Amino acid sequence: MQALYWLIAVAILLLIEILTLGLTTIWFAGGALVAFFIALAGGSLYLEFIVFIFVSFVLLLFTRPIALKYFNNNRAKTNLEALHGREGKVLEEINNIKGTGRIDISGQEWTARKEKQNTEEDSIPVGEIVVVTGISGVKVIVKQKL
Repeated sequence: MQALYWLIAVAILLLIEILTLGLTTIWFAGGALVAFFIALAGGSLYLEFIVFIFVSFVLLLFTRPIALKYFNNNRAKTNLEALHGREGKVLEEINNIKGTGRIDISGQEWTARKEKQNTEEDSIPVGEIVVVTGISGVKVIVKQKL
């Protein structure tokens, strides 16, 4: 009877994986499948749980990085990922205290703020090249290229 419970667990975990496609429960389905075979062979419930946890952990540890590398490489980058590290040209002086600043990144204008600002004079003038370090709301956070 225990083997039936493991088989049901495999089916539920695979169904969740099919619905989410997030590579989240497939590792546990593998562990449950091995536990199912242990139960069929007459292993104790304690042994089944130990094998389930061990196999799930081993599958997660060793195959997840490989699966993510090959199955998740067509994911579209978000704004932050696409802009991070890109260079832009200052169109309007960037001054956090005055709340001013616009930059051009590959033909797109963005409102910009300086990453760190210590004094009022600490601003980035028009024409300077900046590097995007992050995004805060609809503003890019930049630092002056050295």
